[in-house]
Amino acid sequence: MLSKAMNKRIVCLAIPNIITNITVPLLGMVDTAIVGHLNADGQSADYIGAIAIGTMIFNIIYWNFGFLRMGTSGFTAQAYGAKDRTQQMSVLLRACFIALTASLLLIVLQKPIAALVFAFVENKNSAASLAADYFFIRIWAAPATLGIYALKGWFIGMQDSKTPMWISILINVLNIAFSFLLAIEYGMKVKGVALGTVIAQWGGFATTILFWFVKYGSLRKYINLKHALSVKKLAEFFKVNADIFLRTLCLIAVTSYFTIASSSMPYPLLAVNTLLMQLFTLFSYFMDGFAYASESLCGRYKGAKDYASLASCVKHILLWGGVLSLLFTAVYFLWGENILSILTDKAEVLAVCKDYKAWTLLIPLCGCVAFLYDGILIGMTETKIMRDAIFVATALFFVLFFSFKSSIGNNALWIGFLTYLSARSILMMWWSKKKIFV
Repeated sequence: MLSKAMNKRIVCLAIPNIITNITVPLLGMVDTAIVGHLNADGQSADYIGAIAIGTMIFNIIYWNFGFLRMGTSGFTAQAYGAKDRTQQMSVLLRACFIALTASLLLIVLQKPIAALVFAFVENKNSAASLAADYFFIRIWAAPATLGIYALKGWFIGMQDSKTPMWISILINVLNIAFSFLLAIEYGMKVKGVALGTVIAQWGGFATTILFWFVKYGSLRKYINLKHALSVKKLAEFFKVNADIFLRTLCLIAVTSYFTIASSSMPYPLLAVNTLLMQLFTLFSYFMDGFAYASESLCGRYKGAKDYASLASCVKHILLWGGVLSLLFTAVYFLWGENILSILTDKAEVLAVCKDYKAWTLLIPLCGCVAFLYDGILIGMTETKIMRDAIFVATALFFVLFFSFKSSIGNNALWIGFLTYLSARSILMMWWSKKKIFV
């Protein structure tokens, strides 16, 4: 039987998370738009290329630290459910300690990291030189960025998704204002964009801390450094986060290779696949919102040992996912071409997109459960299942692609990707029922 109260809890957590997710790509879009208008010296293309390279580098770096957000939310949600204030604070301190340590290592090792990354970029390219300028400025935002990751995960675990939403909006506003001011008004160009992003991140971090003190300052009396930084607790934290880290590496491997493989396809398949993957990205913003809600609620109910509510939450989350996947399938069927035409006006590219429309219609149906079970398992800190499922799914992706690429070309790439999504969905649901929900 459906519960209005449970649906309300899910939606109230999911909607702010969806808004937060949608604001994330705005940082890169704003930076690109600003440098795209720097035409005075005829280097507009180099500026855009520099931002693209720089943004890609930091996306890869910070994506690998996504465990700080996800692992923290699961442990915090369980502590919230158990009403264990000391544990709530310990999880926060533990996450912040790791964030600070990791960010300081990134700053100390910035030169070897840059040397490694830019070894794969043509040094004679002007865009590469400008990207290096961007990198060595923006790296100083690392403590703020990773600190926000830790605090965001903690807020979500505390059933508070509105605070991260407002912080994300603030960061974007600050980024627009300072990047425009420094890059255009003060003529700092790419360096100005990078510095604007640094200011925005630190401004967002400072505001996040302020929000914490206003809303949760009373929890300071529960600080126990010995408990927070104990070897046993750190080992437990790293065990869960190691699973999330390995899962993230597999995600990066599949999505990155999808682009690499597309680049080797005949023209215009790289552009076609890039556009069609935007439909997957759009779907993911919404499903991740419900996945975050799953983290908060499933962790909370596990911590409270309220297994009836936990089972009800999983049921309701999956129903929401099913409805949304059908809705997105219908939207893509009816208006998919209209959405793609907003992204490009190249008639030849849009024409080829029609040949692969069927694959895009399957994205919501194949990927829905995978997104939701990621959230469910992270909230319950049952990350081994999530890790093992993506190992199998990633292997299937590469096996299928390499087995059939010579005979069916680009279709093999899409079959591999959809099988990857489906395998994650099926295996996580199956193993969870066998090992957890028994």
